[in-house]
Amino acid sequence: MPLMRLAYASEATFEPKPVDQGVEPHVARILMTSRRNNGRSDLMGGLYYGDNRFFQYLEGDEESVLKTYERIKGDERHRNLTKLIEEPLEKRTFSNWSMKYVPLSSDVRRFLASHNLDSFDPASFTAVQCEEMIGLIRSSSQSQKLVGYDDESVEAPKKAQVYTPAIRMGLFVAAACLLGALVFAGTML
Repeated sequence: MPLMRLAYASEATFEPKPVDQGVEPHVARILMTSRRNNGRSDLMGGLYYGDNRFFQYLEGDEESVLKTYERIKGDERHRNLTKLIEEPLEKRTFSNWSMKYVPLSSDVRRFLASHNLDSFDPASFTAVQCEEMIGLIRSSSQSQKLVGYDDESVEAPKKAQVYTPAIRMGLFVAAACLLGALVFAGTML
């Protein structure tokens, strides 16, 4: 089946709530649903939410993309959908994200500033701006930047320490005692 790509803009119908862990709560629910549904349909792409507006990019099997877009159009969490791109695609450009989320970041601020845009209004984007936004989402999906942070120097967190120093010391002492007991038991044989 042929591949296609589709990008659209829309306005949120909800009042934004305080951000928890880098993602607006309504948007977090949209992302969870999108990732589940898109994974089942083998769709990939990205979502940006800012200034109470959405920019979403999808790519995959033509039938799945169009079916998903029809479902999206019926979602009451947004209105005034504007299709920005709908065209065939030779090969996938997103390789590992069923729905990447890009929050307001310094990258997006630079994008807006470079086009002299005061706010994020993707419905008014030119074709070039749409492609730049898709590129920004794509490159963000390949970086290790932590969602919700503006500081470019912030990287993904290191793997959490499972054992505190006190626990490690306790395990070391327990291992030493066990080894001592095994040696002692061995001498008794």
